[in-house]
Amino acid sequence: MPSFADKAARFAELHIAGNPVLLYNAWDAGSAKAIVAAGAAAIATSSWSVAEAQGFHDGEELPLDVAEQIISRIAAAVDVPVTADFEGGYSDDDSQLADNAAHLFNQGVIGINFEDRVVKGAGLYDLDRQADRIAAIRRAAGQANLEVFINARTDLFLGQGRDPEQTVDEAVERAKAYAAAGASGFFIPGLQEEDLIGRICREQSLPVNVMVMDTTPTPSRLAELGVARISWGPQSYLNTMAALQRDAGEAISTHPVTP
Repeated sequence: MPSFADKAARFAELHIAGNPVLLYNAWDAGSAKAIVAAGAAAIATSSWSVAEAQGFHDGEELPLDVAEQIISRIAAAVDVPVTADFEGGYSDDDSQLADNAAHLFNQGVIGINFEDRVVKGAGLYDLDRQADRIAAIRRAAGQANLEVFINARTDLFLGQGRDPEQTVDEAVERAKAYAAAGASGFFIPGLQEEDLIGRICREQSLPVNVMVMDTTPTPSRLAELGVARISWGPQSYLNTMAALQRDAGEAISTHPVTP
């Protein structure tokens, strides 16, 4: 079994602009093992999928202790690096936020997605406040002597109703501030325009993560644009549930139960 440090270093090395790491997101230990068996070099969870699989909605509705138990089981079930979708960290208090993140790291999770959306409120944290929150997580990891991957997610392009063209400059500004605060990567879910993705890749230093959506450029095109990480978010769960429903329907219709 590779050490935490080995997994963390390997995960960081996988983020190569032009040759992105592909993360087909998991939601429990079984799905993670299946994805690794398919050849995945790392596992990332999707908070939406983890919550839905337990009968909850996304947005930190899944209790933190349940989320931690599921994520820790994933980390224990596979030998590859595991990064967890940690939403907003389940706290607005920096000390509690740091403790929450540290607990995940102590379970063997080598990275997190950490978003700037105010999960239980409206809009986004302002740039300086979110940078402080990232810095609190980085300090907590440093105190434990752990080099973790903080994938700083901005929700500027997801659910905010903003014009992407008019928003990209703010995204670059946030990426630079998040990098200075200790972020390892920059996640831009919702952005699908090639030229804007390319600009963000060029105009700031963090490896860029794009989430596959209906009109997202192909992985090969994203690689050409300089993307270093591609994830599927809830799509893997939705695909699996659709296949399960189809198969169940076929089985039930083949063997109908008559009263």
